[in-house]
Amino acid sequence: MEKYVVWFKDVNKEDIDLVGGKGANLGEMAQAGFPVPNGFIVTSHAYYRFLEEDHLRSKIHDLLSVLDVNNTVALEEIARKIQSLIIHANVPKDVAKEIINAYFTLSGPFRHALVAVRSSATAEDLPGASFAGQQSTFLNVQGEANVVDKVREAWASLFTARAIFYRATNRFDHFKVGIAVPVQKMIESEASGIMFTVDPVTNDKTKIIIEAIIGLGEMIVQGAVTPDHYEVDKKTGEILTKIVKEQEKMMMQQGTGNLIRSCNPEEAKRQKLSDEHIKQLADLGIRLERHYYFPQDIEWAMEGGKLYIVQTRPVTTIDHQVSSNDQEISQKSLHVLLKGDPASPGVASGVVKVLRSAEEINRVEQGDVLVAEQTNPDFVPAMRRAVAIVTERGGRTSHAAIVSRELGIPAVVGTTGAMTTLKDGMVITVHGTRGEIYEGKIDMQTTKISIPREERKTATKVYVNLAEPSRAESVSKMHVDGVGLLRAEFMIADIGVHPRKFIEEQKEDAFVSALAEKLEVFCKAFQGKPVVYRATDFKTNEYRGLKGGDAFEPEEPNPMLGFRGAARYVADPRVFRMELAAIKKVRNEFGYTNLWMMIPFVRTPEELRDVQRIMEQEGLERSHDFKLWLMCEIPTNVIRLEDFIAVGIDGVSIGSNDLTMLILGTDRDNSEVAHDFSERDPAVLWAFERVIKTCVQHSITVSMCGQAPSDYPDLVEKLVEWGITSVSVNPDAIYHVRETIFNAEQRLGKK
Repeated sequence: MEKYVVWFKDVNKEDIDLVGGKGANLGEMAQAGFPVPNGFIVTSHAYYRFLEEDHLRSKIHDLLSVLDVNNTVALEEIARKIQSLIIHANVPKDVAKEIINAYFTLSGPFRHALVAVRSSATAEDLPGASFAGQQSTFLNVQGEANVVDKVREAWASLFTARAIFYRATNRFDHFKVGIAVPVQKMIESEASGIMFTVDPVTNDKTKIIIEAIIGLGEMIVQGAVTPDHYEVDKKTGEILTKIVKEQEKMMMQQGTGNLIRSCNPEEAKRQKLSDEHIKQLADLGIRLERHYYFPQDIEWAMEGGKLYIVQTRPVTTIDHQVSSNDQEISQKSLHVLLKGDPASPGVASGVVKVLRSAEEINRVEQGDVLVAEQTNPDFVPAMRRAVAIVTERGGRTSHAAIVSRELGIPAVVGTTGAMTTLKDGMVITVHGTRGEIYEGKIDMQTTKISIPREERKTATKVYVNLAEPSRAESVSKMHVDGVGLLRAEFMIADIGVHPRKFIEEQKEDAFVSALAEKLEVFCKAFQGKPVVYRATDFKTNEYRGLKGGDAFEPEEPNPMLGFRGAARYVADPRVFRMELAAIKKVRNEFGYTNLWMMIPFVRTPEELRDVQRIMEQEGLERSHDFKLWLMCEIPTNVIRLEDFIAVGIDGVSIGSNDLTMLILGTDRDNSEVAHDFSERDPAVLWAFERVIKTCVQHSITVSMCGQAPSDYPDLVEKLVEWGITSVSVNPDAIYHVRETIFNAEQRLGKK
């Protein structure tokens, strides 16, 4: 008889087909005596039984059979349809009954325990292929009905666009990859973190690397706090390194949710794990590696002074080439100029450029080695051009270290004497794995296969921001998935006349034709890829600059918060109707159905509904090939996002520039207050995360079209981790942003 529910103690690592990689590891650890919070697993049999309900399998098969996963639009559309089918299907009564009975047994006398509901694909966490992170996890779930609902949502997450793309490109049969769902008691963590049984920077297998924070581990995942860093010698058990970081805030469980609060001074400065607990944890890591005969990436938590292992998986990113490079260099006669702290692995040679401040970043050319006292976000454009980074200050979690790892270039930090020993024009070699700087250039022979940047495929789409028709053709030949932001204002400014003047002179057709011709240029160049046209968002002061503008535009004390965006379309739809006529002309007469639309600066859901009515009156309605996006750039868009989604949209694009200014109450163009503008402010990051996760939950696409993805590789990784489906960047940022996304997806298992 096929089992729909099994307990951790009843399965082991041989049961991947039944309980998936994560479930098999939890069962294996429980059977082997490792401290694992108790739980049960809804098996793959339950999932396959569910697929037979209402002919789900055949419906999904039909949708996938005609899918080209390299077609962004089709992939996202099919993924949404499949997930919707699953979420709205009934869970078989016998399956639901077993889940509910197991939940009550796990809860014990309290009846309604808080649990974590995790996804466990049957091809997940294997030494040769990591599916980790592709499916959903739900924390603080309480109540039998909620558990059943989250199990169904976990099943649906097997068919996200990312997961479908990864299986197809790695030649996994969609129906041979099943999914199980572990349900595990929540741990109220006093401390938590990550442990590697191999150094993730140096690939040194003699050390255990532990990162620790107080509170729930989500803060490490978010990158919101800097963890303590401990290194333990595997052979002796000796603690080799202890770096204690001050922790400003922590996340703790409160009811069925999580609360972030400030740490008090004593909490903030203390060592997060005692030496005794560090050694106990390292011993668990050594035992796990011996048990699995493979280096492990382990998530741990501590409650009531007891350590628990909540997940383990094989490390799938070990670069075996590093050791051969080390051996080759050691055989050469080299002059070591300086030593520092290894921060990002690899070896590269180049010409030194010493920067005293960020004002000098334009001195760094492609292929140089950037040398500075330390770096900050202002250095990022130069860091992108560099082949290696050397800083005099900082550690492995410094800005220079993090960005270098994101860019995939070697870095050595904390290099005392770098600013005086290294001179402009010197040729040096940076060994980021060893933390050494050598004199001269070293030609390394390596057999490591590198995927050319032009061929790198990412599940997260990389769109481009465009405005000038003259650039459409050349940019379309770059490795880009479409136009995520086509600005109307530049094209209308190029026409040169205020749209209302065309109306006044009864020359609407001339305006429509002029705009349609410009739109056609983009749609033709990007044929087969989406072109997302953002409707006009002129501010009154900008509109007045057009010929005839003085007659139609009022003078406002604060145009940024004035008569702009969707409010204009509703107050006087005539100009908006001309835009819609141009879109229809391109789609219906010219035949370019890749043209979509995005509505900017929408203050209320009611305003969005009014805009949609105007569009419907003009014969433009959402369909399989005409998508309507909402520009998310006002705090109310974040706060009331579910209400906007309920009106009916296909996607959201976060305008990080305006949203950041309006959340922080600052103007990035005003030198008096611009220093407060930061897309990485905690409040702004909270907004980004809420928007992305809400869109994922409602199965609509979510993009970002502001400047932030171009400037901050560490932010891009967060966006990918939260589930963003695309970013849209300026043409000069296409390749390095895709590279950052590629590396982030590799690290997160979102391939």
